[in-house]
Amino acid sequence: MAPALSGTLGASSVAALRPCAGRRAPSAASSVAPRGSGVVRCSRGLRWDAHRSRGRLLRVRCDAAVVEKPAGEEAAGEKFEYQAEVSRLMDLIVHSLYSHKEVFLRELVSNASDALDKLRFLGVTDSSLLADGGELEIRIKPDLDAGTITITDTGVGMTKDELKDCLGTIAQSGTSKFLKALKENKDLGADNGLIGQFGVGFYSAFLVAEKVVVSTKSPKSDKQYVWEAVADSSSYVIKEETDPEKMLTRGTQITLFLRPDDKYEFADPSRIQGLVKNYSQFVSFPIYTWQEKSRTVEVEEDEEPKEVEEATKAYFDIQGEKKKKTITEKYWDWELANETKPIWMRNPKEIENTEYNEFYKKTFNEFLDPLAHTHFTTEGEVEFRSVLYVPGMAPLSNEEIMNPKTKNIRLYVKRVFISDDFDGELFPRYLSFVKGVVDSNDLPLNVSREILQESRIVRIMRKRLVRKTFDMIEEIAEKEDKEDYKKFWESFGKFIKLGCIEDTGNHKRLAPLLRFHSSKNEGDLISLDQYVESMPESQKAIYYIATDSLQSAKTAPFLEKLVQKDIEVLYLIEPIDEVAIQNLQTYKEKKFVDISKEDLELGDEEEETKETKQEFTLLCDWVKQQLGDKVAKVQISKRLSSSPCVLVSGKFGWSANMERLMKAQTLGDTSSLEFMRGRRIFEINPDHPIIKDLSAACKNEPESTEARRAVELLYEAALISSGYTPESPAELGGKIYEMMAIALGGRWGRSDMEEAEASTGEASAEADSSEGTVAEVIEPSEVRPESDPWRDQ
Repeated sequence: MAPALSGTLGASSVAALRPCAGRRAPSAASSVAPRGSGVVRCSRGLRWDAHRSRGRLLRVRCDAAVVEKPAGEEAAGEKFEYQAEVSRLMDLIVHSLYSHKEVFLRELVSNASDALDKLRFLGVTDSSLLADGGELEIRIKPDLDAGTITITDTGVGMTKDELKDCLGTIAQSGTSKFLKALKENKDLGADNGLIGQFGVGFYSAFLVAEKVVVSTKSPKSDKQYVWEAVADSSSYVIKEETDPEKMLTRGTQITLFLRPDDKYEFADPSRIQGLVKNYSQFVSFPIYTWQEKSRTVEVEEDEEPKEVEEATKAYFDIQGEKKKKTITEKYWDWELANETKPIWMRNPKEIENTEYNEFYKKTFNEFLDPLAHTHFTTEGEVEFRSVLYVPGMAPLSNEEIMNPKTKNIRLYVKRVFISDDFDGELFPRYLSFVKGVVDSNDLPLNVSREILQESRIVRIMRKRLVRKTFDMIEEIAEKEDKEDYKKFWESFGKFIKLGCIEDTGNHKRLAPLLRFHSSKNEGDLISLDQYVESMPESQKAIYYIATDSLQSAKTAPFLEKLVQKDIEVLYLIEPIDEVAIQNLQTYKEKKFVDISKEDLELGDEEEETKETKQEFTLLCDWVKQQLGDKVAKVQISKRLSSSPCVLVSGKFGWSANMERLMKAQTLGDTSSLEFMRGRRIFEINPDHPIIKDLSAACKNEPESTEARRAVELLYEAALISSGYTPESPAELGGKIYEMMAIALGGRWGRSDMEEAEASTGEASAEADSSEGTVAEVIEPSEVRPESDPWRDQ
C-alpha cells in the first residue's frame, strides 16, 4: 500500500506545492473547484486529491506509489577479492593445525613417498623417466653441527611452474591434481596409495625450521630449480641451480635449517630414526637414515711402555711383524629404517604363525607370543585391512581398565601412521586390551591428519572390529586345549565382565565367555552354558551368591538347603561380578537369582512348611519385638538346614557384598547407603535347638533377661555369618565374653573359693620373694665412663 499524506491547507499553501514534471503547476483557483472537489495526477506516481471545507480551507490528500523496476534488472555492485596477510595465515596453518612438532617428518616423508609413487606410475607408460636417478628411495641426513635436516628422494621432482603451483600456493595439493588426472585417464590406473590430499603438509616444516630450501629436478626439464623461504615471511624465492656439486639426477632435496630451540632434539640421528620407525615404518619405499655406527678393527701399536717393550721386542723381531691391537672405530653410514614390512597387506594364506608373532613383538615391543590373532580385510561401504592380537599377558596395572585411552591400536592411512591415541572411537573400553593395526584409505581425518573425525564410517568400522574381536576370543574358548582360554580368563576376565556392564547390545556374545566357580566345581571354572546344561528340568533360575572370597562363598549359610537339594550355585567372588550379572538379568530365558535375598523360591512349598510357619508365628513376633528397627521382619527360612538363623537383604536392596563395596567407595553417598540397606529380613531355622529353646522361652518367660541377650547375640552372629559388618565390634566382643563366662563358669571343677585362695597364695609368694632378695646398690661412679671427669670425685 502506498503511503498517504493528508492535512488541511489554505489556498496559498496549495499554490506553493511542487509542480509535477511535464506540466504547468496548478493554481489554487484552477486546480481546486470552489464548489466541489478536484483531482490532480502527477507523472511520477503522485496523486493529489483536494476537497473544499468550510471557508477558505481545503483538505488535501497525496497518494505516492512506488514505481517497480523491470524484471531482471539488479543493482550494480563492485566485486572484491578476499585479502589475507600471508605471513599471519602461514603462522595459523603451521601452529594451529598440528599438536606435535614431530609430525613434520611424517608429512615430508609422505610427500617424498608420493613423489616416488608418481614416478612409478608415470614410468609405466614412459620407461625413460626411470632410466636415470638410481633406485626409488628416501634418504634423511641430520647434521647436528650445522643444525640441519636434509631429506632426499629420487621421485618425480618439480618444474619451475610446479614449484610455484605446489609450494607457492597454500592448500594446493599436487597429489590431488595427480589423482584427478589418474582417474580421468583410466589407462594409468586408480589411486594406488598416494597419501597427500590437503596441500598443507609441506608447511609443517616451519614447525621446527626457520628456513627451508627445496632443490628439485624434474625429468621433464633440463634445469634444476631451488625454492627458498623463511618462516614468518610472506614471500619466497625461486632460482636456477648453477652449482655443479649440488646437481641432482632426479628428484627433490629438502633442507631444513632448524630453530635454535629445536636443533638439539631433531638433528639427533637416533631421534630421527625413532620418528621414522614410528610414523613411516610401513612406507612402500626404503627409507635410509644417516647413523653413527661402530666396528672393531686391528691397528698397529705405536708406542709401548718401557717394561713391555724389551720383553716383546725380541719376539716380534723374530716374527718379522709389528704388534697389533683391536680397537673400536666409529663411522657414519646409511641404515635402513623401515625394514619391517606391512604384514596386513599380504594374503593371510601365505603367512606363517611365526611371522605374525614376530610382527607383534616388533610392533608392540612385547616378549611373549600372543594368545591369538586375526587377519582380515573388509570391503563394501568401508574398506580397511587389520591384524588384531590378544596379548599373552594382562596389563601390569588396572589403570588400563579404567582409562578408555590406550596405545594398543595403531591407525594407519595408506601405510602412514596417524595415531594410537583414541578415546573409544575404534574400540570400546572393555576391549582396550586388544592390540593391532588398522589401515584404511577411507577414514575421515582432519587437515593435520592427527584426529579421527566422528562419522558414520568410523561407527561402521568400530562395529566390524568388535565383531572380529569376538570371533577371535570365541576361537580361543572353543579350542580343545582349555589352557589357552584359562590364561585368557585369568588375564582379561575383568574386561569381559566390564563389557557386560557397558555394552548391552553385545550381551549375547559376552555372556557365553563368562566363567565362574560353583558349588559343584570349586576347583575349575564353568561357563553359563555348562551350568544351564546340567540344570534339572524343574529348576527355573540360575542361582548365585556374591562374596569377597571363595572360602566365604563355600561356607555361607545361604547355600545349605540348595546344596542339600543338589542345586548348583555360582560363586561370584570378584567385586565386578555381581554388577555384571545384574546387568545381564537373564541367560537363555533363565533369570539370575541371588540366594542371599528374600523371597527365594526353590519350588518345594509344602503343607508341612505352612504348618511350621503357624507354629512359630509367636516366636517371630517376639524376636521382632526384641530387635526393633534393626530388621524389617522375622520369618521362617527355606534356605537353612544346619545354621540357626541368617540375615537376608530385601528384594530390591543391596546384598551384603554390594553394601561392603559401596562402603569402600571414597565418594560414596551415605544417604543412599542407609536407604538401600534399610530392609533386612531375619530368617530362623525352626529345626535348630537354639531356635527351639528361644521358642520355649518366649512362651514361658518372655521377659527373661537371658533370653533377650541370646536374641541380641544371635542377631549379631547372623550379621557376621551373612557377610555384613557389625555396627559396634567392641560391643559384640563384650557380649561374647559375657556369654563365654556364663558357659564356662565351673565347668572343669574350679570354684570361686579355690580361685580366691590361688590368687592370695600368689600374692604372698611374690611378697616373700621380694623380702628375701637383697638389693644391690650401684654407685654412680661404677656406671660412669672412664672419660668422665667426675668419675673419681
